Amino acid sequence: MNNFKTPASWEVDHLTSNEDWVFTITETEKQRLSALIKSAYEEGRDLFDYLPDEFDFGSSWKTIAKAVSEAHHGKGLAIIKGLPREDLSYEEFKLLSWAIGLRVGVARPQGLASHYISAVRNIGTNYRAANGRGYSSNAKLDFHVDVADLTALTCYNKAKSGGQSMISSGVTAQNYLIKERPDLAEIAYQYFYFSRQDEQASDEKPFYSLPLFEEDNGNLFCNWNRNRVQSAQKFEGVIKLSAAQIETMDVLDEILRRPELMYTMYLEPGDMQILNNYTMFHSRTEYIDFENESDKRCLYRLWLAPPDSIKLPESWRGFYRSVEPATVRGGIRGLSYNKACSDFDKKQAKFLNMKIDSRPYKN
Repeated sequence: MNNFKTPASWEVDHLTSNEDWVFTITETEKQRLSALIKSAYEEGRDLFDYLPDEFDFGSSWKTIAKAVSEAHHGKGLAIIKGLPREDLSYEEFKLLSWAIGLRVGVARPQGLASHYISAVRNIGTNYRAANGRGYSSNAKLDFHVDVADLTALTCYNKAKSGGQSMISSGVTAQNYLIKERPDLAEIAYQYFYFSRQDEQASDEKPFYSLPLFEEDNGNLFCNWNRNRVQSAQKFEGVIKLSAAQIETMDVLDEILRRPELMYTMYLEPGDMQILNNYTMFHSRTEYIDFENESDKRCLYRLWLAPPDSIKLPESWRGFYRSVEPATVRGGIRGLSYNKACSDFDKKQAKFLNMKIDSRPYKN
């Protein structure tokens, strides 16, 4: 175990004293993007049918690319502000999010239905159920990572109250755990079992195992999702949590929520938040929605495999299906992954000069 001093090992005062992780689209660029999306949008057209070359982002792409790089290779998070929102419909704004994703990487499926973009809105899901997912509930969420190199979350409507985004650096948390509780840090480097929340593909077990922290090739990889650890306890073949593991989980959660380590923000309409899922842990407070359907909280989420990705630890193969750099990896494949999904992955991989890992998958 080692302490890691990298741009991703930030504390809150690092973010507030230097906002070089916040990127703003100019008003001129905003108007140009709005016109671009309105021109490209075709009602009823499948998102898979849009091509990256249909979207000329002009000078705004330099800003977007810098934000992606900061999230991927810098502090682990970035915010893009000023994306067009006021004059775009839900579907047009969804296309804007998708179009940015087409340039950034290969979008990954996000659940049992193998959907490639999620509308983050409350539809009454029970987050704590065996198959519960946080994005479709209004519940307070545990700190967690998503199943992709990068998460891009674009805000169309904010909640009436609550729904605050919370981010803590997994790298910083590991450093504090080593300093304060080296005995528990050793436990965190051991394997924990995580549920797939009943969304496993036909070739996957209903659970997988990963350490909470792992070093590989000079990099630290962080993984956490308390809800999925607790859900996994119901499965035959999953070893019951020890007292030391439970204490490790409790202490890690306490560290993550310390005011000096947990950065909080409200995403405003037109904001895009980008997170690195092997250095950052993220969460959200409970929220109350507006009564009017058109005013209810709505964000669009993409999970992305970028072309300049780094090698993951071999232990992550059961989590991401591939660990090699510059490969199409990550996501929740689900049960509806079909030829259209496969063709999209191949088309995007070719455009971005990425590879499809053709080796047989072993859970």
